[in-house]
Amino acid sequence: MMTLRRLGLLSLCLAPFAIAAWFWLTWLSPWTYERPDSLPAIAHGEHHLFVYGTLRYAPVRWLVYGRSGDPQPVELNGYQRQGLDLVPSEEDSVEGLMLTVDEEELARLDRYERLGIRYYREEITLSNGQRAWVYRRLPSSD
Repeated sequence: MMTLRRLGLLSLCLAPFAIAAWFWLTWLSPWTYERPDSLPAIAHGEHHLFVYGTLRYAPVRWLVYGRSGDPQPVELNGYQRQGLDLVPSEEDSVEGLMLTVDEEELARLDRYERLGIRYYREEITLSNGQRAWVYRRLPSSD
């Protein structure tokens, strides 16, 4: 008969696997996200993406689109970070990374960000003059 202590130890050992399974199912699994039909197709070729949240971390990028890439530090002027979104603010700037991805990787990033459900993608100009996509919260996704 399993003692309470062993049961607690077993629960502690299985917790990371349960968290990883929840993360995968919720954020990465193709079964829990259907790209809205109203979204335009992703153009072929190279895309630049400004990230300012969890995607700044290499392990998260590995989980989401399969590599850490070669991110470049960059700023976005005229915005400030407010929770999970960016809001216009002339005197502020947001530090982040610029990622270069292909259309398949951008589709994986769209799935992670729940494009069309939680976020929309907007093209912006970074402080270095380059154009890049950035994910912004949809007003109804509080």
